[in-house]
Amino acid sequence: MTAPATSPATGRAADLLRAYSPIAVTAALLALVPIRYSDSRSMMTVIIIGMVFAAYTIAFNIILGSTGQLFLCTGALAGIGGFTSAILTARHGWPFLPGVILGTLLASAIGGLLSWVAVSRSLDAIFTGVVTLAFSLSYENLVLGKKDLTGGETGLRVKAAADTVLTTRVAPYYVFLGLVVAYLVLYRLIERSHVGWAFRSLRDDEVAAELSGVNVTRYRVYAGLIGSAMLGLAGALFAHHREFIAPTTYAFGAVDVRVLVMLVFGGIGSLLGPVIGAIALTIVDEILVDFAQLRIMLYGIVIVVLFLGFRRGVVPSLESLGRRVRRRA
Repeated sequence: MTAPATSPATGRAADLLRAYSPIAVTAALLALVPIRYSDSRSMMTVIIIGMVFAAYTIAFNIILGSTGQLFLCTGALAGIGGFTSAILTARHGWPFLPGVILGTLLASAIGGLLSWVAVSRSLDAIFTGVVTLAFSLSYENLVLGKKDLTGGETGLRVKAAADTVLTTRVAPYYVFLGLVVAYLVLYRLIERSHVGWAFRSLRDDEVAAELSGVNVTRYRVYAGLIGSAMLGLAGALFAHHREFIAPTTYAFGAVDVRVLVMLVFGGIGSLLGPVIGAIALTIVDEILVDFAQLRIMLYGIVIVVLFLGFRRGVVPSLESLGRRVRRRA
């Protein structure tokens, strides 16, 4: 007697379960973290920042991991979202939500423009990195120079969300956890769509992708728009959570270096790699909190080691090693 064939609906349900169950399990585990640390404001601050950087790293993964665009301006794009929303609410009296939306849209537009410039000038990953790094430095100089808008070195107070859950002790963690989960779901949706197929084609071989009919400019700009919008939204929400932002909040050394290490450690182009990298580096940061210079040196060493020995990232490399061991056993 032959076994009954699996129905198409059952097959689709099993496929969806395999695709999204890692996100559900991750969300459930991370939701338990405040149970241990909810009584400590300092520890809640640390883990909230960890969630913010997980959101940054997922966004950066869409740009770099999906299409190979090395944007060395993640902090600048997050800062555009943060400072735009802060300026509109603090200086011009805008409500919290419209300010966040406009900051997100502006970051998205600038990220899309940077992608378009890189494609139209046929820039490879290295030169794209150089151009975006120049943009990042220009952004930092603009923030420092426009003291009447940004507060310059003294920073800017942001009180538009003072009466929301964003300024409480524990609730902001769940806000940013929800943002991380939403970003992971979006990443998986893109990955499983025709857009994800085009992204992977561009990442693997741009010439072959173009020959197969992929519009290189369109899809690279899509990645720039989506990833930059995610950065802008996370940066804007973080500004209103902290109620104070300064040039150092989104500086290259404070954001871009950490995000790059987190992504390379977790695994470029992987679903949960950004979250794993963010958790690991948040723990390391807390251990080395009294050794700031040692921490920066450690980041440099980690980047070199990862690119030389674990080009796919530590997590994918360990998974591949595990599969080889199981096959031999």
